[in-house]
Amino acid sequence: MMTCARPAKTGTASRSPTTDADESVRSTVVHVSDPAVPDELRIDLRRARDHADRHFADPLTLQDLAAVAMLSKYHFLRLFRVAYGQTPAAYVSERRVERAQDLLRRTNLTVTEVCHAVGFSSLGSFSSRFTEITGESPSAFQARWARDGAPRIPGCYVFMWGLAERRVSATQEKPARRTGP
Repeated sequence: MMTCARPAKTGTASRSPTTDADESVRSTVVHVSDPAVPDELRIDLRRARDHADRHFADPLTLQDLAAVAMLSKYHFLRLFRVAYGQTPAAYVSERRVERAQDLLRRTNLTVTEVCHAVGFSSLGSFSSRFTEITGESPSAFQARWARDGAPRIPGCYVFMWGLAERRVSATQEKPARRTGP
């Protein structure tokens, strides 16, 4: 068991013999505010990050991602921030903006359709987050790529072939009704 020496009193010229040893131990101890993520927890964090990558268009909460990692939401948040350098919400938001960039480049969907296809519920928050990450508004980004990029995929094909993620409609959720005995 490690014990810490008491700090030297102010005004004394001599240092206790344990102070030098304590200083060398302090330099190797990881502080609680800057925890190293153990390998076994990195696997759980990767599982949650992969889940966020696959389900970015769905409404994801911190509780959902923490449940995938099998951690409490607060512990998950701290470990995710240390491991990946950003919060889970910022990570999901960046994935959504990346997917939005692809759709804006390659399709003729409107900015509003792209906003909802990638999982944002508010056009204002989508536009501000997109601008924060890319440095230009979604409409300016789309106009630049329309002028300089390759031919675009019509929106009807995008939704028909599942290139844009859609939520399940109410008719698809209900089982088929049986007739007869």
